[in-house]
Amino acid sequence: MASNGFQASYANERPGAPSSTGSGEGAAEVASDPASSSFFLGDYKKHDDLKQMLDSNKDTLKLEAMKRIIGMVAKGKDASDLFPAVVKNVVSKNIEVKKLVYVYLARYAEEQQDLALLSISTFQRALKDPNQLIRASALRVLSSIRVSMIVPIMMLAIKEAVMDMSPYVRKTAAHAIPKLYSMDIEQKDILIEVIEKLLADKTTLVAGSAIQAFEEVCPERNDLIHKNYRKLCNLLVDVEEWGQVVIINMLTRYARTQFVDPNQEDVTGEEEKAFYESDDSEEKCDPAGAQKRVYVMDADHRLLLRACKPLLNSRNSAVVMAVAQLYHHCAPRVEVGIVGKALIRLLRSHKEVQYMVLSSIASMSILRRGMFEPYLKSFYVRSSDPTHVKLLKLEILTNLATETNISTILREFQTYVTSSDEEFAAATIQAIGRCASSISEITDACLNGLVSLLSNRNEVVVGESVVVIKKLLQTEPTEHKEIIQHLAKLAETITVAMARASILWLIGEYSDRVPKIAPDVLRKMAKTFIDEEDIVKLQILNLAAKLCITNPKQSKLLCQYVFNLAKYDQNYDIRDRARFLRQLILPPGDKASVLSKHAKKIFLATKPAPVLESKFKDRDQYQLGTLSHVINAKAQGYQELPEWPLEAPDTTVRNVEVSMPWTQSSKKATKKEKKRSFYSSESSSDEESGSGSESSEEESGSEMSSVSAASSSGDEEETSESESETESESSSASEIAIPKAKVKPAPKEHVESSSAESETESGSGSEEDSSDDSSDEEVAPPPPSKKKPKEETKPSAMLLDLDDFGPTINTMPALNPDSLLTPSTASNQLSPSSSRANYSVIKIYTSTQTHEIVNKMSGAGLSCAYRFTRTVSVFSPKMVSIELVFTNHNETPMASIKMLASKLAPGMTMQEFPEITNLGANASITVILPVDFNDTTQPATFSIQSPGKVIPISITAPVGELLTPNTLTESDFLKMQRRLAGMNENSSSVDLNEGCEAQEVCNAVYSVANVAQIGSSDVNVLRFVGRTISSGSDALVTVAMGNKAKVTVNCDKMVIGSMLLKDIKSALANI
Repeated sequence: MASNGFQASYANERPGAPSSTGSGEGAAEVASDPASSSFFLGDYKKHDDLKQMLDSNKDTLKLEAMKRIIGMVAKGKDASDLFPAVVKNVVSKNIEVKKLVYVYLARYAEEQQDLALLSISTFQRALKDPNQLIRASALRVLSSIRVSMIVPIMMLAIKEAVMDMSPYVRKTAAHAIPKLYSMDIEQKDILIEVIEKLLADKTTLVAGSAIQAFEEVCPERNDLIHKNYRKLCNLLVDVEEWGQVVIINMLTRYARTQFVDPNQEDVTGEEEKAFYESDDSEEKCDPAGAQKRVYVMDADHRLLLRACKPLLNSRNSAVVMAVAQLYHHCAPRVEVGIVGKALIRLLRSHKEVQYMVLSSIASMSILRRGMFEPYLKSFYVRSSDPTHVKLLKLEILTNLATETNISTILREFQTYVTSSDEEFAAATIQAIGRCASSISEITDACLNGLVSLLSNRNEVVVGESVVVIKKLLQTEPTEHKEIIQHLAKLAETITVAMARASILWLIGEYSDRVPKIAPDVLRKMAKTFIDEEDIVKLQILNLAAKLCITNPKQSKLLCQYVFNLAKYDQNYDIRDRARFLRQLILPPGDKASVLSKHAKKIFLATKPAPVLESKFKDRDQYQLGTLSHVINAKAQGYQELPEWPLEAPDTTVRNVEVSMPWTQSSKKATKKEKKRSFYSSESSSDEESGSGSESSEEESGSEMSSVSAASSSGDEEETSESESETESESSSASEIAIPKAKVKPAPKEHVESSSAESETESGSGSEEDSSDDSSDEEVAPPPPSKKKPKEETKPSAMLLDLDDFGPTINTMPALNPDSLLTPSTASNQLSPSSSRANYSVIKIYTSTQTHEIVNKMSGAGLSCAYRFTRTVSVFSPKMVSIELVFTNHNETPMASIKMLASKLAPGMTMQEFPEITNLGANASITVILPVDFNDTTQPATFSIQSPGKVIPISITAPVGELLTPNTLTESDFLKMQRRLAGMNENSSSVDLNEGCEAQEVCNAVYSVANVAQIGSSDVNVLRFVGRTISSGSDALVTVAMGNKAKVTVNCDKMVIGSMLLKDIKSALANI
């Protein structure tokens, strides 16, 4: 059996190996024999054993086959012929098999497009799979099929995945966006909207992928980054490593467009005027008014640098490099030094990482030499270093050379020159030349050292020394006549073409210093002219021309001879040069041309000394660490770093106003007012609201509730009219009229009191709203009066504990028991339609219906029921408050009832309620359980430990309880409804009973969804607004009244939208 297993794996690893199954052990041995003729049989089937295993009915065989296939793919072996057999198993119910199938399909879907298209319906069904890995894998395979005909299907799948509750699926959707964009560029506008939603995602798993999609599709749209800039900076530390690289690179270009240059030369810190210096003295010092302002870094700029600084300690070298380039391009000079130590740490990594880091350091060391001087020894070359690393270290050592450390560096160079690596030795000689040209004090010493290298056995070292000496001699040729003579003697022995050409150029340029040697050198070169390299031939022609000008008696005939040899050379450059020089130096006849008269000035003009510079000098134009920076050329897809703006753009574009769902902002008072504590009591609220008033105690004797107390700490100004309010009581709901937040200042509204029939003048600007201790109240404002009122009532905070309300005070008319949610209307109150356009009615519906999750039989005398209170949790605004009522049905007390560990879906959180130390006999106790369902309908599962028993509990939140009321104007509602059209819209019709009123419809909607009704210009259309508690996704509900009402739900999260529509339909059908 062991041999069979070995032969089976051997058959899969070798493309030409036969199958080891189906013919018995003996046949398998014959087939595996390389000498067997079965290799040449025409009926041989490749991977036949794997295909049989994939066609098997046993999941174990399928799983084993898929593991072997994935192993082959991982080793780089071709497994594309197995595609038909693998793709059939995409419908397998085994989750492990399905995962491996999708891994295979993602690899070969692009190559086998026709077969993949046949299974596209299966992929679409998998997008609805409960398992997030299957949904993500299906989307990955679907996006790998590069066929333009499925672009609409891919677009729908991406839109659906963006709204998925799993961040892993949303991350996969972000990866699919660039693939779709590459197939159809016309989808850019729609993809930008999808990217905008992804950028608003607060999950760290999605952030990096969303930015990558942004960079691929619309990198120029900085307006999409403005409102997410601070969020990205704060999330940066928690994002996965490759996401950090993408985000930092994007933020580098963003900072270059949104902030001013922190290193601008026209402003310095020393020019800041003294604290007590007067303006007069400032004007005297600079009467022209051209004073320089001190640079103050923008707070968002500082936030970016502060957020990236901890990442210098990252274990990922790419992250460290990204932070280093950010500081290099965007940070003040005094702060860039902190990246030096982090970059030196990366030099202990692999040689590929060393090359990238050293390339960046070589570029940075030109501008910031002092940053790497303390780490000079880290750049010493090791014998184990590859050549490309050695050359970069040599470049950095040359850049860091100063008068103080040059002696140490030159000692290192002396060792490097003797290296067996010829390329490295030649580069060392060039580095010595650069040091000699940049530091004049060591020029003579370097020249002497280079001359001593001319006796080296290595021709490459000798040739490179000659080239460098030639460049150094151009700086002070008069003082080094002996060196030129010595080089002339070496002209015959040196074989390196560049070195021979350099010697000939030196002799020709400074022939007046060696007048006896130069003609003899030309004579010897003329003998070997035919066998020389092209570069040497050109210099021989130049030498002949120069000697013919300076010493025509000895050189004219040699010059003619060389020109005749070059006239018939195979290289056309040499032939052209010879013709040109002949006409210029030796014109035919006695007629000299105009140029011939100035030949000496042309050929023997003083030439500037060459400047030996680093090859990394001009690379700063490219972003550090990019491919373009490494190859010193603009690569395809490279995005150039923008220039710093001269003036800082508007900084307010990055301000994001966070509107909390349970509070509403009110207009600022014109006078200073005392701030009210969040948990202040009713008495303190009364005192604060009355402290700023001078008179005005004409309010009715109704008792102040916590809601009205919270809304009465408003403006302290005089008004010419009193306010009236309408009150009603209900045991199930409460309505609060809240004004809309508007951009333009609107006239302040004032409310008329139902207890005061006539208007009274009051000298106080403080108004106390009286209300009953009930769970249902509504304040409907009248239209603004002709006189401009000077005060407004602040909206109430929705922090209501409805169970703590006391008995109702009978100051209002009795309510009709049939309309529990209908507020009573005062005689002087206007119709609701008059204020509907500007006000939303937040109806806090608290159902009294409870659901039993533990009965007294299963709980050993302990029962538990729960209900959703729709109140804001004090632990987190993203949590749903669930009221648990424990009842002890035993005749003896119960002790120590506590909550055990919970089992929650990813993204869900739960706050444990405190332990119930003692529950009396036949007694009940209420606790609040806050749960963050993460906008999912997954159950919250946990256990309750009672005396002697552990009780498992599972609570699932209806989709309507995952919402919280929101406020919108009608125009904003319609605008948002248009934005949430298409896949985000769900609509259906429902039959209503004849005579069904709008209030009954509202009550039905409130019973299943925690939403707020807004004003509508059409009385037959009811509109409700809410948003999900956890993510803040908008949810819009529209009910068009009629015999057959049409219900429309628009929501960013399609699952919540469809489920909410079903619940509302069910509630309306039961009216």
